[in-house]
Amino acid sequence: MFSKACEHGIKAIIYIATQSMDGNRVKIGAVAEHTGTPEAFTAKVLGLLTKHKILHSIKGPFGGFEMDYLQIQNTTLADIVKAVDGDKIFTGCALGLKECNASKPCPMHHSFVQIRTDLKTMLENSTVHDLAIGLISGDSILVR
Repeated sequence: MFSKACEHGIKAIIYIATQSMDGNRVKIGAVAEHTGTPEAFTAKVLGLLTKHKILHSIKGPFGGFEMDYLQIQNTTLADIVKAVDGDKIFTGCALGLKECNASKPCPMHHSFVQIRTDLKTMLENSTVHDLAIGLISGDSILVR
């Protein structure tokens, strides 16, 4: 459903949030290790998320990635998806047609509109904080 970059970004943000909640900055290697993602690809995705101000990057020997409390509380999965993949998942055609709409629908249009709406609602209502708390409590995992 999401691109690999988006999947890696979501996992990385959740992990970084858990560490930031403990007052820790996280290096790329630790993010890659704890999320099961390739380090170089993770670095690229985190650079993009930093550019979109979803997280902070601090350079130097004591640097790393972190999120402040407001970022953790206010960032939603929708914010991450839009930063990495754009908003096509919220507006695009299920079959990738350029001119799919209610007046000229693709064969899946009417069924997909509700699925897309429900997905958007779920992503907009899922905060990084909620997901980080699930990880901290052991109710969820990032790697197998």
